[in-house]
Amino acid sequence: MNKLYVVGIGPGAYEDMTIRAAKVLEQCDVIIGYTVYVDLVRQHFADKKFLTTPMKQEIERCEMAFSEAEAGHTTAMICSGDAGVYGMAGLILGMQEEHPSVVVEVIPGVTAALSGAAVLGAPLIHDFALISLSDLMTPWELIEKRILHAGKADLGICLYNPSSRKRSDYLKKACEILLTCKAKETVCGIVRNIGREGESYQICSLQELKEIQTDMFTTVFIGNSQTKQINGHMVTPRGYRNE
Repeated sequence: MNKLYVVGIGPGAYEDMTIRAAKVLEQCDVIIGYTVYVDLVRQHFADKKFLTTPMKQEIERCEMAFSEAEAGHTTAMICSGDAGVYGMAGLILGMQEEHPSVVVEVIPGVTAALSGAAVLGAPLIHDFALISLSDLMTPWELIEKRILHAGKADLGICLYNPSSRKRSDYLKKACEILLTCKAKETVCGIVRNIGREGESYQICSLQELKEIQTDMFTTVFIGNSQTKQINGHMVTPRGYRNE
């Protein structure tokens, strides 16, 4: 059987990878991924064949994975976090018709919303929205609408890809939108380098968040109207004790 796994490796640390994901990578012959993600797992699976591509070569990466699987090599396409959350699972499955001899299986992982929430405390206990600020695939005008409606619905919000060198002011723009429908004191948090060297976090207000510099390795959490800071943690009550 020609087998291709799409594997979410979690936030980065080997300890945060699911047991199922680790077992799958152990049985694979070839591991393929974006260079940064392959470097996160290389030392733990040193006997495997590794293939990488840089950013913006996702289609080429997928073709490479199908080619390896068609050659009879059990292959894994790895993604940070979860393969089905801003990962490669959708693209791989969309291309599967062109490679009918390959069986694809998606292996879930721990996405940054969950691993970052654990660092902060419990910001996502109630309903929340997950939004990427990257406009490479989605027009900024549509992202703005999603931010606004999530804010008006009083959802907790987790933001991926808050800024980059070319998008240095996108988080500030998002905060300005949210300040039209959320209080400036709304409790927020950021986590940098989740599960990797240099992991750190900060809790702040929505007004303060607007001026904070972030990067692609930062995950941002914006509370709802009930979110609190409790003993250094960001907590969104769900109402178990009618907080």
